[in-house]
Amino acid sequence: MTPFIARPMTNAATSLGRIRDRIAHAESIARRDAGATTLIAVSKTHDAAAIQPLIDAGQRVFGENRVQEAQAKWPALQALTPGIELHLVGQLQSNKAEDAVRLFDAIHSVDRPSLVAALARAIDKVGRAPACFVQVDIGDEPQKGGCALSDLPALLAEAQAAGLPVAGLMCVPPAGLDAAPYFALTAKLARDNGLAGLSMGMSDDFEAAVTLGATHVRVGSALFGPRA
Repeated sequence: MTPFIARPMTNAATSLGRIRDRIAHAESIARRDAGATTLIAVSKTHDAAAIQPLIDAGQRVFGENRVQEAQAKWPALQALTPGIELHLVGQLQSNKAEDAVRLFDAIHSVDRPSLVAALARAIDKVGRAPACFVQVDIGDEPQKGGCALSDLPALLAEAQAAGLPVAGLMCVPPAGLDAAPYFALTAKLARDNGLAGLSMGMSDDFEAAVTLGATHVRVGSALFGPRA
């Protein structure tokens, strides 16, 4: 793994405070309740030395892209600081479903029937049910994860019938375009399907996502900075 330089706690606390302030401001602009948005600090590719200062600064919700990477670093961090909530925000292979159910508190990338079935089996076996967000291919980009808009009603019905705790929808808008219309569409799809959760918005566009109803924003580089 590429080495990283640990961020001093003061810098981590400053970065975290600024992001939280920006989220609060966006909530205020949209006349949403203060604290309605959960900040997920996306710590993918960052080692424990880079993560610990954010934990020390009070952050308790983190996101990872890969099951194996999370397994390698988070059990030790969680043992030191109880109460950390871990979210899988990257794509999930069906053969890793059981490992994901054991480790994560939420899975943001449910996007196909085979994964629904694998997660349902894993939940039954493990006896633990992470919150599940169905990922929508909101920009019609086949190279990305997410179910097609036309397949969403059927996939939601299948997930709910399988007993998955469906919390909401997740999207990743196309790069280089205004994200707001894609966030607005995702929010409409959630409303139309009776879902409250909206996992949308990253470092470059999380404020727009908050104003359009995001309940979870996935922020990485704005917190951790660039790679060393």
